[in-house]
Amino acid sequence: MRAIGGLWRWRHNPLRRTTDLVEAWVALTALLVFLLVAPAVGCLVGAVAQDTLQEAVRAQRLSRHEVTATVARRPQGSLLEADPESVSGRGSRTRVVADWTAPDGTPHHGTVLAGLRSPHRGDHFPLWTDTHGRLVNRPLDSATATTHAVLAGLGTTLLTAGLVEGVRRLVVRGMVRRRYARWDQAWDRAGPDWGRTGTGS
Repeated sequence: MRAIGGLWRWRHNPLRRTTDLVEAWVALTALLVFLLVAPAVGCLVGAVAQDTLQEAVRAQRLSRHEVTATVARRPQGSLLEADPESVSGRGSRTRVVADWTAPDGTPHHGTVLAGLRSPHRGDHFPLWTDTHGRLVNRPLDSATATTHAVLAGLGTTLLTAGLVEGVRRLVVRGMVRRRYARWDQAWDRAGPDWGRTGTGS
């Protein structure tokens, strides 16, 4: 709003300098970019991120499978470990030796993290594997993908606005420096005797 007011104020002012008008136009342009361009860029990036992440969700759902594993035994010194996939960090899992069958029918045996607090031989728990039974992370869910896309769009909007403000400040700083340089030149031309009685008469 100050940019619009500045343009209106300087329209017919006899003391108006060209730099004053340019500075007001720069501020108005930056304001329009803040209000129109930055949100549009953010929406575009968010939409692209949403499409890409949802495609990743679909691909992971096709390539990752939940199988049921059976506890064979607990390894020596097995302790509760924080679940790396838990958002809150409060989830805990226990390291166990387990057996599972891959989606392609091959049997597997190995040490895995089970979502059981006190596992016993024969307990069942879910496990995510690829088609051949190799352990993989849980597939990305649609809601999490959407959250990441929204955050990407918001971050891009803020980054664009910050860049515009930085450019505006650099332009204004350059104009102010040139203005001060012109004032210094004008004072140098006036000479050290400016203002003394009888000088220049």
